[in-house]
Amino acid sequence: MNKISCLLIDDEPPAIELLEKYASMIDQLDVVGKSYSAVKAFDMLKSQTVDLMFVDIRMPVLNGIDFIKTLKHPPAIIITTAYREYALDGYDLDIIDYLLKPIAFDRFLKAVDRYRNRSTSSTLKSKTTDEDTDYIFININRTHHKLILKDILYIESLKDYVRIHTTQSRLVVKGNIGSFMKKLPLDRFVRIHRSYAIALAYIKSYNQSEIDINGNKLPVGTSYRDELKLRFK
Repeated sequence: MNKISCLLIDDEPPAIELLEKYASMIDQLDVVGKSYSAVKAFDMLKSQTVDLMFVDIRMPVLNGIDFIKTLKHPPAIIITTAYREYALDGYDLDIIDYLLKPIAFDRFLKAVDRYRNRSTSSTLKSKTTDEDTDYIFININRTHHKLILKDILYIESLKDYVRIHTTQSRLVVKGNIGSFMKKLPLDRFVRIHRSYAIALAYIKSYNQSEIDINGNKLPVGTSYRDELKLRFK
């Protein structure tokens, strides 16, 4: 059984102690780091890989929500907080679960199980054989439709929906672009803007601020330029 590396982030020591105690009761969890500030946690993530983060929201200097938004490729996230009103903000970020303090162990265990279930599903979808990555299913009007990956030109964010531009049509599904990208093989698709992701196979030309995808000119976001330079080397 593979270990799940965890990072605990909370400005209150008793809260971290409780999470660490709960984690020690689950053999698969491995706490590899603890941080009493989001700023320190940001630096920690530069030097180590983490599977799952437990993140408090109300912290000094940088709160949990803003911290998560600074991460280009965040690990899986479980939010922990004493403030129920932040729940909607958390779910907009596609978190695994939202734990309201004081946290009971059975609720903690349920959140970890949600992570394990999603992780297992993602692993099955991300196998690198052509058979496994050739298509995915998308939900349109409560019906699951097969989407052939090689037909996707680019993906466009429409707030609470995603528009998928293919070689044959345009499809709209409920959800956000970050969640949809998790279904796609990273070697074939890349995010270029907060509102766009593209299929690398259809790039006709590009420069620092714009990419031509099969005749469609899409903007390149400033924060995505460095990653694109690495992908295009």
